[in-house]
Amino acid sequence: MIKYVIKRIFYLIPVVIGVSFIVFSLLYITPGDPARNALGPSASEQAVKQLRVEMGLEDPFIQQYSRYLKNLVTKFDLGKSYITKSPVTKEVMSRASATFRLAVLAITFAVILGIPIGIISAIKQYSIFDNITMIFALIGISMPVFWLGLLLIMLFSVKLGWLPSSGFTTAKQMILPAIALGSQSVSVITRMTRSSMLEVIRMDYIRTARAKGQRENKVIWRHALGNALIPIITIIGIQFGQLMGGALMTEVIFSIPGIGRLMVDSIKMRDAPMVLGCVLFVAITFSIVNLIVDLLYTFVDPRIKTKYV
Repeated sequence: MIKYVIKRIFYLIPVVIGVSFIVFSLLYITPGDPARNALGPSASEQAVKQLRVEMGLEDPFIQQYSRYLKNLVTKFDLGKSYITKSPVTKEVMSRASATFRLAVLAITFAVILGIPIGIISAIKQYSIFDNITMIFALIGISMPVFWLGLLLIMLFSVKLGWLPSSGFTTAKQMILPAIALGSQSVSVITRMTRSSMLEVIRMDYIRTARAKGQRENKVIWRHALGNALIPIITIIGIQFGQLMGGALMTEVIFSIPGIGRLMVDSIKMRDAPMVLGCVLFVAITFSIVNLIVDLLYTFVDPRIKTKYV
């Protein structure tokens, strides 16, 4: 098990290098001048050129990326922001807590709703409840997060005045962003739970458990759900990773000071070190979540543990 975890951690190295190279290349060819953005439109060309030299922007692409990668690998240094001059690591970590809390609340909302609804839909396949649930699930998957967020603000903040439309410090301020971000995950988890449960409840051992006189609740929650959990856990892990990276629009709409909003502001200013720091944080988080999901498999199905021993 320990060897497997260490091997997966080492797999992060090529992931970080690949992601950093792609993002660095895209930022390099994107029009705009970080030095001009930092000094403002009224700065002279000489001042802008001098700042570009100090930033290392006059160096060739290979030299710039090699310098960045060397600092990242040897010193775990993400560099300093072109605009604020503050360390990127400090800025990213200060914003990470808000994004992490938002993603946790959204996935909790999705799991609490998605799994029970999916189980009931599987038990009552082709019923009115199942048909209505699948219609709403399709709508939830198709509905853009930014559009749902705006609708929630118009209804619960503007019309009814029940909940605040911005901020992320109090419990009331967390409700609308969590619902807006987690709505698509509710639909995805519902559909996956239903599909997985339908496959399991047709198995012979489920019929045997019922033939032995087991209560239906015990058959469903203990025998069926326990064996249907692996694909459900997989989709929950994938959704959580996507929520960490996909919170961008939600943070912008609800004015949440998280990673997504920091990334948007940095892209506008062509602050390459800050953008790279945000993207690498999301990539590493996604990889760690996948590792945790793989380890959870061993608790759900002990047979899988033999592969890691």
